[in-house]
Amino acid sequence: MEELKQSEQKKSCANCGAELKYKPGSQQLNCGYCGYEEFIEQTKSSFEELELDHYLKVVGDNAYTETIELLHCKNCGANQHVEENYKSLQCVYCSEPLIIEDIEREGWILPSAVVPFQIDIKKSRSIFKSWVNSLWFAPDKLKKAALDAEGIHGVYVPHWTFDADMTADYVGKRGEYYYVTKTYKTKNGTSTRQERRTRWYPASGRVNGFVDDILINASEKKQREIPSKVAFWNLKELKPFNSSFLAGFVTEKYTISLKEGHHQSFKKAKQIAHNWICKDIGGDTQQVLSTDIELSEEKFKHILLPIYVSSYNYSGKEYRFYVNGQTGKISGTRPYSFWKIFFLVLTIVFIIALFILFTQ
Repeated sequence: MEELKQSEQKKSCANCGAELKYKPGSQQLNCGYCGYEEFIEQTKSSFEELELDHYLKVVGDNAYTETIELLHCKNCGANQHVEENYKSLQCVYCSEPLIIEDIEREGWILPSAVVPFQIDIKKSRSIFKSWVNSLWFAPDKLKKAALDAEGIHGVYVPHWTFDADMTADYVGKRGEYYYVTKTYKTKNGTSTRQERRTRWYPASGRVNGFVDDILINASEKKQREIPSKVAFWNLKELKPFNSSFLAGFVTEKYTISLKEGHHQSFKKAKQIAHNWICKDIGGDTQQVLSTDIELSEEKFKHILLPIYVSSYNYSGKEYRFYVNGQTGKISGTRPYSFWKIFFLVLTIVFIIALFILFTQ
């Protein structure tokens, strides 16, 4: 696994000395000034999944950890790692100014893998603009924000993935439907109807299988939660970590610890076990009365996933929009223009009044 050294965060053009940035959808770094391109060497080895138990006891060793420099947003709490040539910038989540004097140094578990950006900033702006234009009653200021080239930022968002062999012993009931005929009175006499009943039978057993890539968002702030419509990436496109893929983008450091991420993954594992058990019980419906779950051979990865973020303040309230950097899916919260709605209602009332006036 490649160590993430500070010197590797700024890639310089061999031709003109300007900063090289990763070119989304490619295996190349690109210079925006002279057009020079540099191929990102692809490692022959696959990314590593790390033994969970060791990391829960001791947060890694020197081979898999590194100290990085972070800019901490005092407004929303995001920890963002950016190239050292940035002197000041805005938080990608809330647009709060960040200054180099606020820099902090923290240790982190190195990423094992990354899904590189497949959509460039120009395409993300186009997606954002089309989405905004499709919104009814959107404020004009929002439509202007869609044209702001500086308003959208590409971010690598940290996630944990967890794998394990899972065994679950259970006790439950299998329900099988049957129908009875019921007679009831009507105005014209009597009639019949079919009513469903359930016969219950005891059930118990054991299910087991491999749980692969339970995905946990490693950013704890609820206000930064990525909408479910957008938060889907094809993890088959994961590549072994290479810091070149980060060039030109902001990388957020995880704020949910490995221990907390593991706790959240166990909740998802319990739901997976429940689904396995219901399938094993069979019948028309199931009841699971007790479950004893055991996980073994647990492994994890720290991975980085691409997303574009735009934040916008309207009438004192903050709104965020997200574009998946791999798929182009977009979602977010949006403001409504009071005056557009007001004048629409006024127009409708006026038309109705005219209609009543001329039909009397």
